[in-house]
Amino acid sequence: MDGLKRGAAAIAGAAESDLGQVADGMSPMDLCAQGISRALADCGLALKDVDGLFCAMTQQRMSIVSLIEYLGIAPKFIGSSMTGGSSFEFHVAHAVAAIQAGLCNVAVIAYGSTQRSVGRKQASQREVNPYETPFRPFLPASAYALAASRHMHQYGTTREQLAAVAVAARDWALLNPAAWEKKPLTIEAVLASRMISYPFTVRDCCLVTDGGGAIVITSAERAKSLKKPPAYILGCGHGVTHMNISSMPDLTVTGAKAAGEAAYKIAKLSAKDVDVVELYDAFTVNTILFLEDLGFCRKGEGGAFVSGGNIAPKGGLPVNTNGGGLSYCHPGMYGLLILIEAVRQLRGECGARQVAKHDVAMVHGNGGVLSAQASVILGTGATV
Repeated sequence: MDGLKRGAAAIAGAAESDLGQVADGMSPMDLCAQGISRALADCGLALKDVDGLFCAMTQQRMSIVSLIEYLGIAPKFIGSSMTGGSSFEFHVAHAVAAIQAGLCNVAVIAYGSTQRSVGRKQASQREVNPYETPFRPFLPASAYALAASRHMHQYGTTREQLAAVAVAARDWALLNPAAWEKKPLTIEAVLASRMISYPFTVRDCCLVTDGGGAIVITSAERAKSLKKPPAYILGCGHGVTHMNISSMPDLTVTGAKAAGEAAYKIAKLSAKDVDVVELYDAFTVNTILFLEDLGFCRKGEGGAFVSGGNIAPKGGLPVNTNGGGLSYCHPGMYGLLILIEAVRQLRGECGARQVAKHDVAMVHGNGGVLSAQASVILGTGATV
């Protein structure tokens, strides 16, 4: 990623597709196209301007080919790297590199999923792993629960601290009209909910929804001439440590550490410069692990850091301001939606949930079972 130039490209357009449970008959490709149409309208471009296209999904085996057919375009540059929910953060880096190299001018990254409508088992098939499958784990929850249990054992992290992550996410969701969850949540309610895989109750686990969206990336110069203020791409980084949780080198340290360090280096920034954080919170432990690994607190101190409303509205660090995968939306692969939220925060478009200082956003995507991590740092015009 060292070849990426700080601020050379920007996200110019961003939009969600329909979310939650979509209309009968809607396909993942329909949602992709809906997101693309809205994102292009958001920045004032048209489909004919798009010459770079990226996507990844679980419901379409050759998703990029299917999307090209659906849209009826012939992009000069394409990408469909599949790293699970972090695919889209990887795609951002790839799109920036392609634009820098002159391989395309306007790149669109899209996603769509109808996993709630069709059922999770139909939307995503599990692979057989001879070291784990015989033990019949409830994946992915059991894998993340293993990491949470280790963190609790090693650092004294409590179930109440995990629950604080879910409560903060719900508090943000209550400020977001598009969020799936509309009822207040307490730590006591999280702990009293149905147990899924110890230490997680159902409220420690992400939603199962339909949804998708798209972002539009172009050169910084071109982005300046479009409808909305650009979200400049200041830095990107990644870290891949394993595929299966039984092969994770350290259950308490994720590839977010390497991803964040690489992104900060390119951006010439550090965690203390970040105003708003959008993390892939598939489970409550994710937020704790990623805040530690990305440098917002020391390793082992994440539980204390998220307590007392510190990451909730009016807290010290705004985290997952849309309500996150825990309370806003989680259509199987969530990483594109945190990019959309970060762009909107930098523009000041978020209404009741808008953070006061919003020049730098850290976006961190997670794929697999804490397997493939990717960070993107975005900034307003004041940062370039």
